[in-house]
Amino acid sequence: MEPMMKTMERVLLLGFFSLALLVVFTTSLAQDTSPLLNSSKLEMFVDELLDMPQILGFDSVYGVPRSKSLEIGMYSKKWKFHRDLPPTTVYAYGVSKEAATIPGPTIRALHGIYTNVTWKNYLPPNHILPWDTTITIAEPADKIGIPTVVHLHGSIGEPESDGNPKSWFTAGFKEKGPAWTKETYSYNNNQQPGNLWYHDHAMGLTRLNLLAGLIGAYHINHPELEAPLGLPSGDEFDRTLIVFDRSFRIDGSIYMNSTGDNPSIHPHWQPEYFGDAIIVNGKAWPRMTVQRRMYRFRIINASNARFFRFFFTNGLGFIHVGSDSAYLNEAVTTNEFLLGPSEIADVVVDFSKSKNDSAILANDARYPYPTGDPVDEENGTVMKFIILTHPENDTGRTPNKLIQYPGPNLSSVTQTRYITMYEYESSTGNPTHLYLNGISFDSPITETPKVGATEVWNVINLTEDNHPLHIHLGLFVALDQTALVNETEFKNCMMKMNDAIKCQISKYAIGKSVEVPAEEKGWKNVFKMKPGYVTKILVKFSFINSNESYPFDATAKPGYVYHCHILDHEDNEMMRPFKLIK
Repeated sequence: MEPMMKTMERVLLLGFFSLALLVVFTTSLAQDTSPLLNSSKLEMFVDELLDMPQILGFDSVYGVPRSKSLEIGMYSKKWKFHRDLPPTTVYAYGVSKEAATIPGPTIRALHGIYTNVTWKNYLPPNHILPWDTTITIAEPADKIGIPTVVHLHGSIGEPESDGNPKSWFTAGFKEKGPAWTKETYSYNNNQQPGNLWYHDHAMGLTRLNLLAGLIGAYHINHPELEAPLGLPSGDEFDRTLIVFDRSFRIDGSIYMNSTGDNPSIHPHWQPEYFGDAIIVNGKAWPRMTVQRRMYRFRIINASNARFFRFFFTNGLGFIHVGSDSAYLNEAVTTNEFLLGPSEIADVVVDFSKSKNDSAILANDARYPYPTGDPVDEENGTVMKFIILTHPENDTGRTPNKLIQYPGPNLSSVTQTRYITMYEYESSTGNPTHLYLNGISFDSPITETPKVGATEVWNVINLTEDNHPLHIHLGLFVALDQTALVNETEFKNCMMKMNDAIKCQISKYAIGKSVEVPAEEKGWKNVFKMKPGYVTKILVKFSFINSNESYPFDATAKPGYVYHCHILDHEDNEMMRPFKLIK
């Protein structure tokens, strides 16, 4: 797919085609009156890296931890992404409008202690970005209000609190989606310690609501297991970095091309959103002053579609201690690593090893990944670390052995499935929609794993893009990646029959084998599916940190979903429901 185009011809097309289209529910196009900002005009490294507000997800009564109830709202407010950029209208999470931030507050939960959150929608009647009702979308009956629903990404929790895309609600819970469950979500936090993040998940609006700012971090801490590791700790040396890309107009508003690639089919939907400026913790290309010692960075890729291949320009390395929501069994050292949309890398960086007094965190991943445009200076630069000259007495360490979890056990597999990724194009060769297994989101459920089961999913990517596949509730290990031979022949059969067995997948999945990167061999909830490959993953629908059963009914409505986490794909049908059975 081609990257987002920024030509005046595309804008003029919108006016032409809008005369011939059915009525499309959208916002005012007032945002289009301000010219697009050339991001290269913004000076880098002028804003300090922000440390987002922290909220404890538990109470302490006489030193004993207890469950806690929180109320977190979604607010429309102004936010400064850069010193020289006018304030931007955003949607932000916070305990109040004044306290709301981009990203939202980091929630620090405690293993085994429930955190209850009432997510409240205080957003205005109309969105700041254009809707496209020609895709399946959460749409209020009276066309007033912005649907939202919060998904805690990486959570092993009850279906009622999972943030199903059809469990949306508008301001004041006035209107509710067909899979609505309840106002207060309950997170049991019984899973393994690690990094999660929360974000909006409304049907067909996820890409817009996240572009507007509805994202935040969530940590599950387990002091008894984590403290002995001796990793860098404390607010100064253990930092969460939420990274994403945005483009702006000169008035500060968020820029999103409002003309679709196929405007006669989808007036607004584009296959991927890419921004020119790289934002870290709400600031464009920030700077952070660090001591010559080890720091821990929990890096979340909250971009709609951008992959990042992170590296330091001065050669500093990364020590990986976790991936997504789980610790690795052993630490892994790399000089660079690839992070797809929604993936999390938990790394330690030792600045005492730097030969320079500064280090630039950079990116060289093409967009769309892997065969799109090369990066330029703006989207190839992430942030700057200014390293103090005097050495520090660093008591932190990074042990080789971390938290030990059982590895994938193929002998326990009870079901093998084939999940195929398709992309469909118009007569002009532009994408119209994407499917998993050749069927829409609303088609009958085809995946019904048993509670506690272990399954193998063979994910067949017949598109030209790399798709980060996210499975709600489950954890999985990527076992191998095998290239398809005679791919066109196999794809032609699949487009007709949509059946990997009948199309003799075993005859085609015999090409080059690519080893899973060492830093991604642990338990994950997202994995990057290479184009033209079959990726085998072992999926567990149970805890990995204990033999205990789920403390909730995983078979309850509205069930769960799995999807591509390129948000523009997810919003246009590259998502499927699944239901657990007993």
